[in-house]
Amino acid sequence: MKKKFLYKSTLVLSVAALLTTTACQDFLDVNKDPSNPEVGQGQPVSVFPAAVASTAGTAGAQYAILGGIWSQYWTQSATANQFKDIDAYNLTASSLNNTFDEVYSGALNDYQFVIKKSEASGDWFYFLAGTVMKAYTLQIMADLYDKVPYSEAFQGLDNLTPKYDDGDKVYAGLIAELDNALSKDFTAATNSTPGTRDIVFGGKVDSWKRFANTLKLKMYLRMINAKPTEALAGIQKLYTDNVGFLTTDAAMGAGNFQDAPDKSNPLYEYNNRRLNTTTNLRASTTFMSWLKANNDPRIASVYKFGTGATTYSSLDQGDFNNLQSTAVRNAISIANTTPLAPVHFISTAESYFLQAEAIERLTPGAATAKAAYDAGVKAAFAQYSLDGSSFIAAGGKYEYPVAGSFEQKLEAIITQKWASMAGSHALEAYFEKNRTGYPKTSTVYSNNVAYIPGQFVYPKEGVTQGLFAKRLIFSDRDRQRNPNVPAMVSLTTKVWWDVK
Repeated sequence: MKKKFLYKSTLVLSVAALLTTTACQDFLDVNKDPSNPEVGQGQPVSVFPAAVASTAGTAGAQYAILGGIWSQYWTQSATANQFKDIDAYNLTASSLNNTFDEVYSGALNDYQFVIKKSEASGDWFYFLAGTVMKAYTLQIMADLYDKVPYSEAFQGLDNLTPKYDDGDKVYAGLIAELDNALSKDFTAATNSTPGTRDIVFGGKVDSWKRFANTLKLKMYLRMINAKPTEALAGIQKLYTDNVGFLTTDAAMGAGNFQDAPDKSNPLYEYNNRRLNTTTNLRASTTFMSWLKANNDPRIASVYKFGTGATTYSSLDQGDFNNLQSTAVRNAISIANTTPLAPVHFISTAESYFLQAEAIERLTPGAATAKAAYDAGVKAAFAQYSLDGSSFIAAGGKYEYPVAGSFEQKLEAIITQKWASMAGSHALEAYFEKNRTGYPKTSTVYSNNVAYIPGQFVYPKEGVTQGLFAKRLIFSDRDRQRNPNVPAMVSLTTKVWWDVK
């Protein structure tokens, strides 16, 4: 595909252009292939921020809404209809075509350009940063679609019909790419020192190394049930390599956004500025009931009052045809999206929760698992400038079950991870639910007196006969131009690592 590259002078303009493309335009025609755009001209210092903005604009907007609804933080309002198909598991092969195209023709192509250009010049800083963000973005796509273009992608006009690789092969390739990037000489004189032009870490190469290591940890844990021997060996090596894991957020931070049209957080921009209503995303009973049951103060950060309300209330998942009065439906609490919120790639809290699980798998019962879990809970509260210390203290609501079984510990870790991811990071919570089964799934609907707060329910208006969504359906637009797109599969077909 031929694509004109627009390298914006500011990051916020890149985000604005991305959102215009993905939310409002059908910008690819049948003669263009997003898996193989033509590499444009530019330099890593200008291309890389635009690529990060592209990842943030998809993972932090459309995919965040998908993840937020499927992770049952939010449900479609009964007074609007924008996201009914997501809530009801009624997506088709065309539902997210624009987002798929933007990921490949935007972010991934740009990362590949950065990698190729920086390798040629020996600029290992951008080689590492480009590789990490490529791996992060492609891992999301592999988890969503199971099979994606990878080994034959990004070849420009030399290959317009790349094959779709199996998800486990994509994982193996990405981990190998990360290992290669980490092996480079970061003291070489040819390395860039981008400073604030690195919009993720401000030019700190050690932070990029930890991001790479933490991403590998996430990928190994994602495959733990499908390939346990390989995953455990990989996790062990991460600890012996002694690179370390993230202790700060890997994110497109609040400093990159402004409270102005086309310049704000992509979820806020898409959901609050671009649509004709700001109340599509209502509080789901699933998450709100859990917050209320635990008297968790994060409720005031995650949700805001509905019209005329002075208390928090929720809608049962998928009950968007609710026939209560308009006043009652309007009073239901709303997702509290904000214009300056960061888009997390891997948050500090997620890093600690990943470490807690890894430690329990490598050295069951080690005190460091509790320490990592406690640090994760504190970091999750700190995202909202709150103190979670009392919750993890002895007798606290979220005290780590030191004497519990492995499954009890895993449930505690994943439940707290779920609680930490409401917002632009919601897609990861959905993946973790599919991998681990936590939070548990209820045997009754959330309006039943026997319902246990926080357990997932099948959406009331779901169309998949009680089966939960496990993936996305292959893009029909890509099918029109690429005969290698795999045969159609249902939304409820599990991806390769979902075997528990």
